[in-house]
Amino acid sequence: MRIEALALPGAALVKMTRIEDERGFFARSACVAEFRAHGLAGEFVQSSISWNPRRGTVRGLHSQWPPSREGKLVRCVRGAIHDVLLDLRPGQATYLSHQGVTLDEDNRDAVYVPPGVAHGFQTLADESEVLYQMTDLHAPELAFGVRWNDPAFAIGWPIREPTVIAPRDANYADFSARAFEAELARRGDAGGSR
Repeated sequence: MRIEALALPGAALVKMTRIEDERGFFARSACVAEFRAHGLAGEFVQSSISWNPRRGTVRGLHSQWPPSREGKLVRCVRGAIHDVLLDLRPGQATYLSHQGVTLDEDNRDAVYVPPGVAHGFQTLADESEVLYQMTDLHAPELAFGVRWNDPAFAIGWPIREPTVIAPRDANYADFSARAFEAELARRGDAGGSR
């Protein structure tokens, strides 16, 4: 496997190295030793699947408040998605920057989303299925999100308007850095070092 750093510190693209023969191929999709060597958490404690029947579906952008240390390894196992990472760590030079990557059933790449980085995606094909592996147990009481089309982030989504989006994701309030940083400090992560 190859692990390539992305522009957001701690985020990475994970590419499988395939060993192919007449049966197909074999490849490692995660390795705790290789993840650690690249500064990534590789101990996954929970896995989830997201199935999306319609092209243009938007999920996210989601994250977890401290004390969660939830990192995610996200892979599209069927169909295709435009995956977006949004840095919500005030201590980083990339604070409020985002990066998008295409994950699909052909490239079989995965993206590692570090703690403190919000995550979301838009499906580029019908019947898209996404596998998540998390480094911390999901805590619903710590869950929060920011709106997919908030002008504060100017994310360029491939499909301008979602065909399907949850009311929660569509109706997050406009982002306020001051309010966000105050809430982060209140929760004990004043440096935004998550």
